[in-house]
Amino acid sequence: MLIFFGRKFFMRIINSIRNLSRFEGCLWIFSLLVIAVSFMITKDRNYLMLFNSLIGVTSLIFAAKADVLGPVLMVAFSIIYVIISLSFRYYGEMLTYLLMTLPMSVMSVISWLKHPSSQNKSEVEVNYIKHKEVGLMALAAIAVTIVFYFILKAFGTNSLMLSTVSVTTSFFAAYLTFRRSQFYALAYAANDLVLIFLWIIATLANSVYLPVAICFVMFFVNDIYGFINWNKISKRQN
Repeated sequence: MLIFFGRKFFMRIINSIRNLSRFEGCLWIFSLLVIAVSFMITKDRNYLMLFNSLIGVTSLIFAAKADVLGPVLMVAFSIIYVIISLSFRYYGEMLTYLLMTLPMSVMSVISWLKHPSSQNKSEVEVNYIKHKEVGLMALAAIAVTIVFYFILKAFGTNSLMLSTVSVTTSFFAAYLTFRRSQFYALAYAANDLVLIFLWIIATLANSVYLPVAICFVMFFVNDIYGFINWNKISKRQN
C-alpha cells in the first residue's frame, strides 16, 4: 500500500514538473542554485537548513502554478522550519508555523483538492473574497497578533517586534492561501521581507543561518511571480 501511494505521489511530482513553463523551470532551477551556493560558502553548514530551503522554494513555484503540490510541500517545510526556528530561539517563527502555518497548510491542501479548476484539473479554482470576509479576516489578524505578542514576550523571543509582525503577515498569507485568493502571494511576499530581516540578524550572530536568509530572498522573488501568475490564471478562468 505504501509503495503504491509513494509511486502515485512520485508520478504526481513528475507531472507537476512537466507542467512548468520554460520561465518557471528556469526560475525554479535558479532559486535552487542560489540557495545551494549560499550554503556552500558558509563555514558552519547545516544540511537540514539546506534541505528545507530547497523544499520551501520548490513549494512556491508549484503554488505559483496553482498546483496543490505547493501547499503539500509547504506542510513538510513548516515542520522542519519549526525545528530550525527553535534552534535560534525564534519562538515567534516556531509558534507561528506550528500553531498556524502548518495546520493552515494542511487545510489548504484539502481546500485546493476540493476545488479544482473546471478548465484545468491540475490547477485550483481561484476564489474571490468579499468585503465582509476581508473585514472579518482583519479583525482575526488583530486578535491573533495581540495574543501572540504576549506569548512571544513571555518566551523571551529574539527580535520581538519583528517576530510579532511576522505573525500578522503569516496569518494573512495562510488564510488567503486556504481561501484560494491570488493575494496570498502578496501576503507571503510581505512576510518574506520580515523574515529576511529576522534571519539577517541571526546571520550576523552566526553565519550558519545565511542560507535561510538567502532562502527567503528567493521566496520573495517567487511570491512576486506567484501573484503575477495567479492574476493571469484568474483572468483565464473567468
